[in-house]
Amino acid sequence: MNLAAIRDVVELTLEVPQGQVISYDLRKLCSALGVDDPTRVVVETDDSRRALVTIYPANPLAVMPPPSPDDMLMDRHGRIVVGRYHNGRPARRRLFDPSTGSAQRALVFGTTGAGKSRVVQYVLACEKRNRIVSWFADLKGGQSAPEAAGQVDWHATTQEEAILMLRAAVAIAEERQRRYKALGRNAFLIGQPDPLISVRIDEANRLLERGSPYREEATRLIKELGRTGRSVGVGVELDAQASHLEELGGSDTLRAMLKEGEVTLLRWSSSMMRQLVGDGLLPADAQLMPIPKTLRPHTLVSQFDPAAEDEDDAPGTQGTAYLLSGPHPTSMMRHFRIGSIAPTPGLDPEILALYGPGEPARLEDASRDAAGAAYAARNDPAAMEKLCAELRDETEKEAKAVPPLANGKRKPSSRLEDRVLAALAAFEGPSTADEVLAAVSEDGGKAVRLGSVRNALGALADQELVVREGHGLYALP
Repeated sequence: MNLAAIRDVVELTLEVPQGQVISYDLRKLCSALGVDDPTRVVVETDDSRRALVTIYPANPLAVMPPPSPDDMLMDRHGRIVVGRYHNGRPARRRLFDPSTGSAQRALVFGTTGAGKSRVVQYVLACEKRNRIVSWFADLKGGQSAPEAAGQVDWHATTQEEAILMLRAAVAIAEERQRRYKALGRNAFLIGQPDPLISVRIDEANRLLERGSPYREEATRLIKELGRTGRSVGVGVELDAQASHLEELGGSDTLRAMLKEGEVTLLRWSSSMMRQLVGDGLLPADAQLMPIPKTLRPHTLVSQFDPAAEDEDDAPGTQGTAYLLSGPHPTSMMRHFRIGSIAPTPGLDPEILALYGPGEPARLEDASRDAAGAAYAARNDPAAMEKLCAELRDETEKEAKAVPPLANGKRKPSSRLEDRVLAALAAFEGPSTADEVLAAVSEDGGKAVRLGSVRNALGALADQELVVREGHGLYALP
């Protein structure tokens, strides 16, 4: 063990004997160090024998500055600076890989209140300043990032328009493939002559979760963009509050994107870490220090202490994250402060200033033709609503075309978990395993036993797709 201390910051270098792998328990470590605030302790390992333990006098990420214009411009490696690591060094995220000519695939995960929308706004502003064509579908009805309207090339607010956007992006990728093949090009060069395109779906779980009418097509289109878009300058990003990868079209859909894309993990749910490890994004023995909701240390207060104050207000941790695809995946960082500190009654002037003046980058003529009618109608509400209505009709007709069973019901999913979720959705309140079994037994699928239903309910509860309302009672969240 080596120890170094500079300006009240203590750094311990720890090492275990050869043949062993270092591991730790943060609470036990803080107890041994006599530290009552775990947010002051940062642990990084090399996934082998060594670890760095840094002890700060106060949380080093408590206060973050706004970005500078230089932070927002891509460096020669296609990266922007998105914030700072705990040690003050810049945290970078790649928008483009000039060494391979590849557009990026990206995911941003975070629970409610983790700062995802501000992260999205910052990256959109960086794309505008770097003359990247941004297509942005805000599936919270446009409320997640209202300042983006007019600052991106295509701003969508409904699931139907998101599907039209994805269809247009795939059509562009296919057109560029044909054109680049004729030119003998096997990689993308920004602006020679085509601009880089970034397709971003915010609140993607709404489009890809079970029960969404567009889940199957959206999953297929995103997979196609992830497979073919990178070499022709069409990138794709999903931003979601998902607590389980099955909510995003199934883990198989995203495994390649997770392993090779730019992945940002903000404050996560209890099951997300298991999924990230299980899908191979993180080593099985990787440990990330949990990101608390606030920076308030947990202290015991005696009821007999008359001076004790029950103060609920404490600094939040919005924007604190791990850049899992970066060079320091287990090192905590925090994004720059984006926007006004206090809520504003309308559009946030600080966020608008980030985008800067001028029009956003637009498609080149060849891609505009390939994008078709939906792209042409993107700024015409009446024309876009007509296209969305046609898509709704098309989807409803396809659903009705599925032949019914003899009892009038349609063929259920073969997965018991899906059948259980469908049964719970039909109940008005919490239900018992026996009631779920009765509903599942009437859906026309394969017969199941009570024990199988109970196992499925337990697994869904562990994945946070089902909540336990009481002893033996289950319901959808």
